[in-house]
Amino acid sequence: MAGRDLGMNAGDPAAPGAALPDPQSGPAVPAAPGARAGTGRRPLDGPAAHAAPGAPAGAAPVGPAVFARLKLRLVAGNLRGDTARLLGFILTLVLALLVASGGFTVMALLGAAPVRTALDVVTVLFTAMLVGWVVVPLLAFGLDDTLDPSRLALFPLTTARLAAGMFTSSVTGVWPVALLIVMFGAVAGLARGPGGLLLGAVAVLLLFALCVVTSRLVTTALSGVLRTRRGRDVLAVSVIFFILAAQLPNLLLNNGLTGDPVRMLHDVASVLRWTPPGMAAHALADGGLVALTEVLFLAALAVAVGLLWIAALRRAMVTADASTQAAASVRNSRGLVARLLPDGPLAAVVVKELKYARRDPRGRVGWFAALAITGVMAFSLNGDAGATPGPVLAIAPACLGALMIGLQSCNSFGIDGRSLWMNAMVYGTARAWRTDLAGRYLAVAVIAVPALAVLSVVAGLLAGDVLWAVPAVLTAWGVLGVGLGAGAVTSVLLPYTVPERLNAFTGAAPGQGGLAFAGSFGAMIGTAVLALPVVLPVMLGLTWISALAVPYGVLAAMGGRRLAGRLGFDRHPEILGAISHQT
Repeated sequence: MAGRDLGMNAGDPAAPGAALPDPQSGPAVPAAPGARAGTGRRPLDGPAAHAAPGAPAGAAPVGPAVFARLKLRLVAGNLRGDTARLLGFILTLVLALLVASGGFTVMALLGAAPVRTALDVVTVLFTAMLVGWVVVPLLAFGLDDTLDPSRLALFPLTTARLAAGMFTSSVTGVWPVALLIVMFGAVAGLARGPGGLLLGAVAVLLLFALCVVTSRLVTTALSGVLRTRRGRDVLAVSVIFFILAAQLPNLLLNNGLTGDPVRMLHDVASVLRWTPPGMAAHALADGGLVALTEVLFLAALAVAVGLLWIAALRRAMVTADASTQAAASVRNSRGLVARLLPDGPLAAVVVKELKYARRDPRGRVGWFAALAITGVMAFSLNGDAGATPGPVLAIAPACLGALMIGLQSCNSFGIDGRSLWMNAMVYGTARAWRTDLAGRYLAVAVIAVPALAVLSVVAGLLAGDVLWAVPAVLTAWGVLGVGLGAGAVTSVLLPYTVPERLNAFTGAAPGQGGLAFAGSFGAMIGTAVLALPVVLPVMLGLTWISALAVPYGVLAAMGGRRLAGRLGFDRHPEILGAISHQT
């Protein structure tokens, strides 16, 4: 994306460094700022005189400021003329502002706590931020399309200049600024005296830079692997282990902690004392010669990691892209569902959705996450010593799993992308849209119905009575139907682009994150409210009402499909435009 915009700016006659025709030589030559069109003369001084060695004469240097301006132009261009994206971006700004202000306040209030406790908390939080910068871009299959070095491979940029520009692009955004503000809250909470404030501010900036360059080093070094399907499959499995590991504190809390939490926090912080985040935290509190030594070490470490990133970037720029190589073989077989259904649009949609679920890592991650979190919740609820035995211990996890599976349908058309235009050739009525949604429903049900049955049996066994799996699975199937109906409506009202995740850098366009959050949150609230008349009585002990859950869910799904079919037929151009936006 950044490379695409660099190319557009280079061809803009009004932009500095644009190519202007030379009447004497014929071909267009780069013109520096200050040169007059048509004269072929270039100024003897100015930015062109300080161009990088090897650059064409008269070419303006491309510094970090250019990348920052390009990033901001990409943000503004993606929001222009799209009200939904603009609202989503505003929502993202509001959330980032809340995180920045709330995080800064909490970190600053640590000054009122005992010094050792405050220092331990900051050490653990700084470590979590560094780990998050490294892990989240990988587990989310990339966050920023402008950080893909392959998009800039053909431009005459040195590797060091490219790294500086990509670093600037990484920190130019709402969330990096919000996290930096949160980190500066630790300076207000821990620093003592002018020396602590000065060294603390420098330590925070160095730690922030270390987070960025470490994140870019990992993604750049793994970029070749993550472009392959096998690499994305390995990452999909890693997501599941990360989700399970994230639930470990919940399991510990439910099973009860045998030790003093403050003492346990201190033990963890003692282990992290000589890590870079621990050294940065202690530099905030010390403010003496030891703190100066720690700051110098952080600076040297950030430079060393940056050099490693430049080396990895240089290697990535000359390595063949494995994602463009043809597959050795392509399996072409009709599944059991395709054989059972008669040929037609319904069977075609079902087969397509099942292939997405099987072959697309994003689909597998969603399914695995729903099943894994449901299983962890079942263990957690039944491991709580204070929990009262009852069917609710089996019903609650099953309903949660059904809700999470239903949320995957809140943007059903996004994964189709620009190929949705072909539906216009055959979807000439609202009934055709309803058929498409019915196929998507059926594909989800083929996987979800047996999966929820297995989860309910497991939850019933953990709860102490396998018979409790009966009301659990019936209620979960009802919640699934309600979730599919609510997801169909949000799919046509709040559609958004799902990027083609061909590498580790592709991500959502600016404003899309807020729009996705609004769609998911709306579908979740709608599902919870509509399912409440069935779920609440069952939770309160009236398990016989679970027999009404399945027909209730079917009616909700049919109602949502009918409403979404009519809205989708009327809003086909808007939906196609929303999910076809270039990212």
